[in-house]
Amino acid sequence: MNLDLASAAQPLDVVVIGAGPVGLGFAAALAVQGYTVTVLERSPLEAIAEPGFDGREIALTHRSMRIMQSVGLRSRIAENEFSPIKRATVMSAGSRHSLLFDHQRTACDALGYLVSNWCIRKAAYLAAKDAGVTLLTDRRIANLAVSAHEASVHTEQGEIFRSRLVVAADGRFSETRRAVGIPADMLDFGKSMLVCRMQHDVPHQMTAWEWFHEDWTLALLPLQGAESSAVVTLPDAQARRLERAPETAFNRELETRFQGRLGRMKLTSSRHVYPLVASFSRRFYAPRCALIGDAAVGMHPVTAHGFNLGLRSQEILLDEIRRASACGLDWASDHVLRSYESAHRRASLGLYLATNAIVRLYTDPRPLARACRSVGLRLADRVQPFKRSVLNALTDAGRR
Repeated sequence: MNLDLASAAQPLDVVVIGAGPVGLGFAAALAVQGYTVTVLERSPLEAIAEPGFDGREIALTHRSMRIMQSVGLRSRIAENEFSPIKRATVMSAGSRHSLLFDHQRTACDALGYLVSNWCIRKAAYLAAKDAGVTLLTDRRIANLAVSAHEASVHTEQGEIFRSRLVVAADGRFSETRRAVGIPADMLDFGKSMLVCRMQHDVPHQMTAWEWFHEDWTLALLPLQGAESSAVVTLPDAQARRLERAPETAFNRELETRFQGRLGRMKLTSSRHVYPLVASFSRRFYAPRCALIGDAAVGMHPVTAHGFNLGLRSQEILLDEIRRASACGLDWASDHVLRSYESAHRRASLGLYLATNAIVRLYTDPRPLARACRSVGLRLADRVQPFKRSVLNALTDAGRR
């Protein structure tokens, strides 16, 4: 990875703030096309270059797999790290009905693929390194200023980076977004998500399962062999208690919560807890600045589309930059960034609103909501046009 600080004195094409997989993937895609790109990241280099297991398994659509290939991420992940999802089942407490989606009702060999977040992060780092991206870690942003022709990023170390465009890829609580004056609507679900890997007796048959209860939600994501990623959504205090529980007690509690459907279960990884907060930025750009990934849209994980939308955001922005460049236009102008915002809003707003509505409905304890859930599952499983539309959204196999 190029760490030549002297380059910071030269005007850059793009400064990316945030070295997550979306930010690094975007930077790598630009760099291989000849753009000069510097990535600024607050974490130490070791956390980016050698990411550890963090419990999160990312469900990738077919479109996302293609995007990852195009920016050099997929080829840097071993094939045995990808776990196909052949079927998905949705269940609700108190209802005898379930909703089943099967890849055989599509033209795809799987609904999607699971891969560990740490694998994607490592691949993104390697792609950026090989592309010649300058990565500067342990950097905190002190100020960000824009003029008609360039942006200037000032770090707390006293450095100044001038560029045609700043791209915020620093998460749903983005400090860059706040620095350029873009508000975001935040939705705190008041719950936390505990994630870990579990071994179990009953085969998962490559099926992703989701159980909605009034006070908690369970998800099971099928991995290779007799192992799955278990996701338990609880009030934060309960999630923290479960995180600290002795391993034997933890195993028994998960067996009970999963109602013995998987037989005996055994913890095979570390446990991790994440608060559930969704966000949607009021705008996706400011002069000389664009938001991508969670900085633009931070999704609730129930529909597993958070990282997929992040990849879509970088794909859309890259396409807008390429088109403007091919026409000899200022690819960092408001006109180009407005086109990006419009396209990404169309791709994300409906899914964001629908996801939040699903979470509210399926965690509402009122009797009317319970009745609606039961009727809804029964009708949804029988209405084929609806099932086809959901299958299309799950696989996302088409091109934009």
